[in-house]
This record gives sequence, structure tokens and C-alpha cells, in this order.
Amino acid sequence: MPDLRFELAAQAQGHMLICGIDEAGRGPLAGPVSVAAVILPADFSLEGLNDSKKLSEKKRELLYHALLADSQVRWAHVFADAAEVDAKNILRATHDSMAAAALALQKKYRITIDHCLIDGLPVKNFPLSHQGIVKGDSHSLSIAAASIIAKVSRDHVMKQYAQEFPQYGFEKHMGYGTKSHLATLHAHGPCRIHRRSFQPVSQLSLPLDAS
Repeated sequence: MPDLRFELAAQAQGHMLICGIDEAGRGPLAGPVSVAAVILPADFSLEGLNDSKKLSEKKRELLYHALLADSQVRWAHVFADAAEVDAKNILRATHDSMAAAALALQKKYRITIDHCLIDGLPVKNFPLSHQGIVKGDSHSLSIAAASIIAKVSRDHVMKQYAQEFPQYGFEKHMGYGTKSHLATLHAHGPCRIHRRSFQPVSQLSLPLDAS
């Protein structure tokens, strides 16, 4: 289970405000990349808080609302939509969004972040002091909290898109390349939230669905 050892280690090095950053949605064929940045209070605990991928949808929702209801939890969230992913490539769009989330957190609370803990590898040209932690959402509570906010925020918007584009079943697969999603892509062609730069979408000869 994640804990605060990375946060405490950073504080021991002189960093006071420690921010955890994580993303959701790098792999799907449709929809945005979602990134959250979170600062937890000292001695924070929340039963069941873990890597969002290891939790049920119901548990993620409960943790999401618990985090947002806690006035001591400081957080910010950003999306990179499909157009940005196509224009920049998925890695650059994700890294830019990680920076944007951290800067949005600073602006929202009028604070200066001392150090960021980022899930994965270090991010080139990141604007703040940071370290990458592989599988960080399983080790750092701040990153785990960010993973919950990023994932649930993305699921919410994908369910909204499911109402706009009901033929794709986004509420079931959240834009990932499942068999049913690929079948509807072949039947209907891509819609405006599909990532045209991703191979299963780019290989289709069908025109963009304007609906």
C-alpha cells in the first residue's frame, strides 16, 4: 500500500510543499489524457487509498469524493484533449499536462510547490523540482490520490461523451481499444474525440464522423 515515505524523504531534504502527480488515459483510442496534482496534509490517511487501477469503480468514486470533500487536500486537474494528443504526440501532451496541473495547483492556492513526485520516469524540462517514481501510485500517497482524481475525472467525462456519441459505448470501455470499440470504429468511423494519430484509428479509411 502507498504511504508517505517519499513525501517525508523529500521534506527531510528541505522541501516543504510536496505535490504528487499522476495521469489517466494515455492508452485509449479516444478521449482526453487526464492529469491531477495533489498536495496532502501532514499525517494524512484515507482508508483504501491506492493505485486507481487496483480499485473497483465504486471504490474509486468513494475515494474521489472523500478527497474532494477534505478541505486540507489541495488539488488541481487538467485535460489534454484528442486534438492536443494528435498535435503533440501522447508523451509530450502528457508531460505538458503534468506541468500544467502543477502550475494550476500553485495558482489555485497561491502557493509555491517545493518538489513534485511524478508517477513514472522524470519529465524532461519540467518547470519544478521533481523526481520520477516508477509505479509511484503504489508507493506514494500523494501520487495515489492524484491517480484517483485523474481516473475518476476522466471516467466522468467519458460518460458524458457516451451520451453525445452513444454508438461507441464509451461508458463501457472509456475509449480503450476493446473488441467492441474496434467493431464500432469499423462500423461508424472515428468521431471527433478519437485520436487520429493512434494506429487503429489512423488506419481506418472511413471518414470522420461529423455527428
